[in-house]
Parts: sequence; structure tokens; C-alpha cells
Amino acid sequence: MSFLKSFSRKALLVSSMALSASALANEAMDLDSLLKTLESGQAAQTQQNQQREAEFKARENQQVKMLNDLKSDRNDQLNRSERMETQFEENEIKLGNLSDTLSKRMGSLKELFGVLQQASGDASSKFRTSVVSAQIPNRSDVMDEMAKKMGSTSKLASIEDIEKVWFELQREMTEQGKVTRYNTDVIVAGGEKVNKEVVRVGAFNLIADGQYLNYNPETDTISELTRQPVSRFQQSAGDLQAANSGIVDFALDPTGGSILGLLVQAPNRKEQVEQGGVVGYVILAVGALALLIALERFISLMLIGAKIKRQLKSDVAKDDNPLGRVMKVKDQYPDVAYDTLELKLSEAILREMPKITRNLTLIKIISVVAPLLGLLGTVTGMINTFQAITLFGTGDPKLMAGGISTALVTTVLGLVVAIPTVFLYTLLNTRSRNLLLILQEQSAGIIAERSEKGA
Repeated sequence: MSFLKSFSRKALLVSSMALSASALANEAMDLDSLLKTLESGQAAQTQQNQQREAEFKARENQQVKMLNDLKSDRNDQLNRSERMETQFEENEIKLGNLSDTLSKRMGSLKELFGVLQQASGDASSKFRTSVVSAQIPNRSDVMDEMAKKMGSTSKLASIEDIEKVWFELQREMTEQGKVTRYNTDVIVAGGEKVNKEVVRVGAFNLIADGQYLNYNPETDTISELTRQPVSRFQQSAGDLQAANSGIVDFALDPTGGSILGLLVQAPNRKEQVEQGGVVGYVILAVGALALLIALERFISLMLIGAKIKRQLKSDVAKDDNPLGRVMKVKDQYPDVAYDTLELKLSEAILREMPKITRNLTLIKIISVVAPLLGLLGTVTGMINTFQAITLFGTGDPKLMAGGISTALVTTVLGLVVAIPTVFLYTLLNTRSRNLLLILQEQSAGIIAERSEKGA
């Protein structure tokens, strides 16, 4: 009630201020009219306040009823919670008793089921990656289901389930010792699937058309290797596929594809040479030049040697060989003294020497330059390697492989060119010196003969 009285006074004050403002605006209004207006406004405000008070009391009763309903519902929920807690404790006791009873009844079977679960899990991972699954699919799913069943405390394995695990393990061991042929889809180069006859060698390799295949367990597909191993391995695969009986040599990968994957990644001769870069090609070009020169010199010296041998058997000097041309000097100067003849013969031998020793020095130079070019390639490759280390660090060895390959390959190429070139130079130089020695020997004989006549 005090709140209502205060509200009434405030409303009255507001009304008075409004009327005062109105009185100021309307100077014609007199005091009696103002008093009547205030009385009528106060009466209306009192009636409105009474109505509001009545509505508030009605709502107050409703709020009290709602409060009582909520208290009653709370008490019901508390009682229900107590009942559920009691039931939960009783169920825990029952569950513990049942678990103890189950453990006692299972006894040693619990260890058996644990071993069965482990064996099923191991067999599942083995079957998933085995190439036998390319011919006999979905074996790992059976083992996964068995492992899940053994891991559950509410399910026990039956005799049929245990025999199924034993059967799959026995079949895997049996298939590992067989060479089987069957037809299936093979993904060839280009992504096209082609139905081919596939030969499965135990649980190790798959081949088709004399080529090794790769089994992808994730997609359950068989595809040709993008790169095949060297020809001798492919030949063994072709021989095995063509054979119908007997014993055939076959390059077997006991790791199931790991060693084969490393073999196909190994670079062939052409790729190794390409790793040498520009320096490697220069070394090969220089080596080819030395080989051509050596071949030309070998043929020339062989022909010259054959002509000299024929000249040694004849007393008539001929112009088609160095010895014949040297011997003709004796006929050109029949009356000169032996010392003058010696000089003329030496001059003739000197004229023949460039024809016999031609390009031998170039072969010797190439034998010296080839290792130096290899050293140049080595230094270049190491520079590239250190640049890669500076930019990317040493975390990834593949980033440094290019520079190291250049360094090693060029060194090998330089030695490969230098070693046979030195051998060829030594062989050709010895042959040419032998030919010159024959000329000098025959020249000495002519001088001795002329000296005897002069004496």
C-alpha cells in the first residue's frame, strides 16, 4: 500500500507540473477550473491503482501455486534418484558376481580365446599384404571379424570359428608352396585393364607375359611394374610362364616385393651415364675419339708391318712401304761415302717416322685428360651438393643425390676412358717403335755393307 501511495503522489506531482505548464500556456484558465481538474485526475488515478493492486494479488496466488508445484516435482525427482542409486549399487554387485562366475567357468578357455584373438589379428595383417589374396580375396575380413568377436566379453567362439582360423592358416601355408595359374584383370601401362593369365609363385611374386606384377592390397588390384628389372630376371620370368612342368630357374623375391622395388629403382647404364651431365658426355666423346684414332692406327700399323715383312723377304726395293723407300736411298747414292750414306738414311728414316707415329701423342694426351675431366665433374658435383645442403639442409638425402651422382659417375667415366686409352697407347707405341727399329736395323746393315766395300 505504501508503494501505491508513493506512486499516487508522484503521479499527482507529474500531473500538477503538467497542469502548471498548461496554465502558463493558457493564461485564460482560472484557479477554480484548475482545482476541479486536479480533483478529477486524482480520482481517476486512485481507481487505476486499485485495479492494478487487485491484478497483482491475483498473480501472487498463481505464483505461489507454481512454486508449490515445483517443490513437489523436485521432491519426486529426489526420491527417484535415490531409488536409481540403490538399484545401480545392486546391479554392480550382481555384475561383479556374474563376472566372477564367468571367469571361473571359462577357466583355461580365457587364455585360449586370447591366443585365438592374437592369432586372428596377426593372420589378418598377413593375409592383407599377401599376394595369395590377389587370387583368394576377402580372407582378412574373416580374421578381423574373428578378432573382434574374441575381444568381446559377451561372445564366445564356436568350434566352427576355431576351425575356420585353422583352415585359413593352413591354406596360406599350402598356397605358399604352389605355382598357380589363373586369369584376372591386370592394369597395364596407360591405366587400361586387360584380362591376362597370371602366374602366382607362392606368396612371393606375380608374373604375366614375362613381366613382374605388383599387387596393391589397398585397392585389391594387380598392375604391371612401370619399370622391369634387368633382362636376366625378366628372362627367368618368361621361362617360368612358358614352362608346363619340370624345374625352372626363377628370380624369386622372398620379401614379397621389397627387393624387387629396389631393383627397379636402380638406374641402368644409360641413366648412370646421364647422371654424369655435360662433363660425362664430354668424357665419352673424348674416349670415342681416342678409340677411333687407336683403331685407325692399329690397322695402319698392321698394314705397314705386313708390307715391311714382305720387303724383308725381297731384295728389290719398293715404294709401297717405309723399308723399301729407305732401301732406295742406297741405290740413289751408290758412290757416296758410308758416313754420307748414313746421314741420307737417317734423313729417310726421319721422313718415315711421322707416318708411323702419327696421332699417338693425341692418344696419350686423351689418356691424361680423361681423368682430369672426371676430376672436374667430381668438383662440379660436390659444388652442387653443397649448394643443395645450403638451401635445404641435410634432412632429405635425395636432394643431394644429383650432385653426388655427378661426382661419382664422372670419376668413373674418366677412369673407364683413361685405363684402356693408356693400354692402347702403350700397345701402338710399342708396335711403331718396333717398326722404326726394323728401319734402323736395316739402315745400319746398309751402312756396314757400304763401309766394307769402301775399305
